[in-house]
Amino acid sequence: QVQLVDSGGGLVQAGGSLRLSCAVSGRTFSSYRMGWFRQAPGKEREFVAAINRSGLLTDYADSVKGRFTISRDNAKNTVYLQMNSLKPEDTAVYYCAARAGGASWYRKTHEYPYWGQGTQVTVSS
Repeated sequence: QVQLVDSGGGLVQAGGSLRLSCAVSGRTFSSYRMGWFRQAPGKEREFVAAINRSGLLTDYADSVKGRFTISRDNAKNTVYLQMNSLKPEDTAVYYCAARAGGASWYRKTHEYPYWGQGTQVTVSS
């Protein structure tokens, strides 16, 4: 059984930074492609960023490109999302997600079978 635990959310002013973490237990972490998604009130859950198994390749939504950085530490079974230059429109619950296998970029929620519980990020103006 794979378990994902999100942490690191909080309240920050516009222009500030936060780093989210997602600790993964279960099968070998390095076998999973990882992603971050977010869901704002009244909106559907949307793709934010993804990283391949080695951590050498990343993919970003246009809305966060240049401001957010996804990374992973396979020795610590953890994936991170560094968020800089935060904007009020980044306010959402952020979720990490995992999938085993595959060789492409996955941006849809149904493509990830495993999910964290979410962590709230609130950006004030």
